[in-house]
Amino acid sequence: MPQARIKGVLSPVVTPFKADLSPDTARFIAHCKWLVSQDCGLAVFGTNSEANSMAAEERMDLLEALVAAGVDPARMMPGTGACSLTETVKVTAHATRLGASGVLMLPPFYYKGVSDEGLFRHFSEVVQRVGDTRLRIYLYHIPPVAQVPITHALVERLLKAYPQQIAGMKDSSDDWPHTRSMIDAFAKDGFDVFSGNEKPLVDNVTSGGVGCISATANINPGAIAETFRAVGSPQAAALQKKINDVRGVMQGYVMIPAMKHVIAHYGADPAWNRVRPPLIEVSAAQGRESVSKLDALGFTMPGLRQAMAQAAA
Repeated sequence: MPQARIKGVLSPVVTPFKADLSPDTARFIAHCKWLVSQDCGLAVFGTNSEANSMAAEERMDLLEALVAAGVDPARMMPGTGACSLTETVKVTAHATRLGASGVLMLPPFYYKGVSDEGLFRHFSEVVQRVGDTRLRIYLYHIPPVAQVPITHALVERLLKAYPQQIAGMKDSSDDWPHTRSMIDAFAKDGFDVFSGNEKPLVDNVTSGGVGCISATANINPGAIAETFRAVGSPQAAALQKKINDVRGVMQGYVMIPAMKHVIAHYGADPAWNRVRPPLIEVSAAQGRESVSKLDALGFTMPGLRQAMAQAAA
C-alpha cells in the first residue's frame, strides 16, 4: 500500500551543536521526539536547521540516528536540495531508502537568473537517478533566500512529467496570494501546498492547502498543531491570532539563534545557544527581551525541560 501523504504542521528542526561545532545527536533526537509528542512533523535539514552549513554526511548520519532512535520516518520530510546535483541525489536517495514520507528540495541556488528549462533538467535528473517509486518531492520555493523561484510553469511541467514523484510545495514567499495561486492551480492534481509559516495556516487549509512548515513550530508546535486541527471550528480564528502573536515576537530577532535561545531558556539547557558560523548567538539583552515578551503572552513549552534533561543525562 502506498504511504499516506504527510500533512499538518511540520518544523524545520533546529540543529544543536557541541562545543566543537559538530552536530549534537542526542539533543537533536530529544528535540525531534518532543516535537512529535506535540503532534508536529519533522522537516529536518531545512533553512532553520542550518542545513546549508552542514555536510551531506552529517545530515545523513543524523537522519539514520533519528530513525534508529525509533522516530517514525513517515513523520519526516528531510531537506535534500543542494547546488550540487550529485549531492542532491545522494541525500535524497538516502532519505527515501530510510522511509521518509517525502523530501523538501531547494532548487540549485548558486547561479541566479537560470531558466525553467535548466531547473526542469535538474529536478528531472534527480528523479531519474534516484529511481525509487517511493520518492515524493516537495519543491521548496523560497525566493527571499534562494533567489531562484519555482514558477507555475515549472510546476505544471514537472507534474505532467512526474505526477507520482512531484508531491507538493513549501511556499516560503511570505506572500499569501502567491501561495493561494499555487493551491488554486495545482491542488486538484494532488499537489499539496504548505505555507512557509503559520500566519496563513487557517486560510491555507480552508483554501485546499495541507498545512504549514514553520520555523516557529520549533518552539510553539503544540499550539500551531491545535490551530490546524481546529480549522473549520469557531475557535480557529482566536487560535490563529495566538500563534501569530508568538511568531510576531520571534520575527523581531534573527530567527535561528533566537529560537535556539528560547529552547535553551525553557529547556534549561544553555548548550542549545550554539550556532555554526557565519551565524552568531543573540546577545544576552536580546535573549532576555525575547523571553520577557513571550512570558507576557503566557507562552510555555510543555514537556521540553524533561526532554532536554534526558538528552543531557
